[in-house]
Amino acid sequence: MFERTKETKVLRDPIHGYIHIRYRVIWNCLNSREFQRLHRIHQLGGDFQVYHAAEHSRFGHSLGVYEVCRRMVTEVDSIAGALSESEKIAVMAAALLHDLGHGPYSHFFESIQDISHEERTMRIIADPASEVHQALTAEDEKLPQEVIRILKHEHQRPILNQMISSQLDADRMDYLLRDAYETGTSYGTFDLERVLRTLRICDDMLCVKQSGMHSIEDYIMARYHMYWQVYLHPDAKSYEMLLATFFKRYMEINEPIEVFEPLRHPLSNEEFFLMDECRMMYGFQCALNSKDAILRDFADRILNRRLFAWIENPNEDQIRQLEERLKDRPYYLIEEPEHKGSFLPYSEERSKIWILTNRNELKPLSQCSEIVRALLKMEDVPEKRIFYPKDIEIH
Repeated sequence: MFERTKETKVLRDPIHGYIHIRYRVIWNCLNSREFQRLHRIHQLGGDFQVYHAAEHSRFGHSLGVYEVCRRMVTEVDSIAGALSESEKIAVMAAALLHDLGHGPYSHFFESIQDISHEERTMRIIADPASEVHQALTAEDEKLPQEVIRILKHEHQRPILNQMISSQLDADRMDYLLRDAYETGTSYGTFDLERVLRTLRICDDMLCVKQSGMHSIEDYIMARYHMYWQVYLHPDAKSYEMLLATFFKRYMEINEPIEVFEPLRHPLSNEEFFLMDECRMMYGFQCALNSKDAILRDFADRILNRRLFAWIENPNEDQIRQLEERLKDRPYYLIEEPEHKGSFLPYSEERSKIWILTNRNELKPLSQCSEIVRALLKMEDVPEKRIFYPKDIEIH
């Protein structure tokens, strides 16, 4: 029996109304220093440079994922009845803690450290020195490993893995609604209440009643449009390219800036804990006084939003002109890696959304939805962008 808080803790939230916390272990994890650090990490990387209100943090998103998961295990009768209390605690803790390993500016940070945020998250949870680990083991010494198994998609109960990471999971349900709200767009909206109302469990798999299929179609298209309009916005990517180029130059010169020096080697969990966006901004301010003109310039561009211009899918003549004009400025022509997969609204190659038909049969969504069947025929066309200073003119 897991200990409950003296009363239900409630936190106001713009997406879910209230976040409800009834278990002491969840409350203690929330109050750990590792989780509180997420206040200092932007949810959307460089998108706050495009959508000025997108200042929300990984902290708020993580609470939202927890709340969606909590509702799954308490309000969806077939799920609630199929899980033990310890399984519910493990999956709710996994939902809350799934983003602990995000570095400054979210996914960007993974490009300058050779470790994914998922791996870092699991290292923090497994670390006996972390307050999160201590909060979990205070309730059950096996709980950290149960949470890690869910995050690795290796738990013996498939339903727990799916609730955190799948084509239809608590993570996506929250970030689509939250990011749409915070960016002031409508692209990411879908009917969360209808999705939750029609969720079911069958053969230990998360599925949706056939009557809820149209709300799932809306959810899929919401994700597709959010990628096009928000997550891959070229100006947001321009900002992240400035960050990446700044650190590329920093690693190549011998002029230490104290707060950035730990980045020259793999970070320990303690060093990672201190590496937040407050530290980054201070470092960029220090770089304004650098002896290196390139480092100074990129620091100024980052701090004062002097973004690069960009061209989508440039032709050979455009590339030639830019290479000629920038031949003496090697850091100022940046090619973004090609994107694949993110532009497709839905795929069933790795996982599927399952529909529970009116005949009580489980079928892949593509076999039930004409819209999704058509979406699967979309070609995965790579997109390429190049970035360069706005003072360079090309024809």
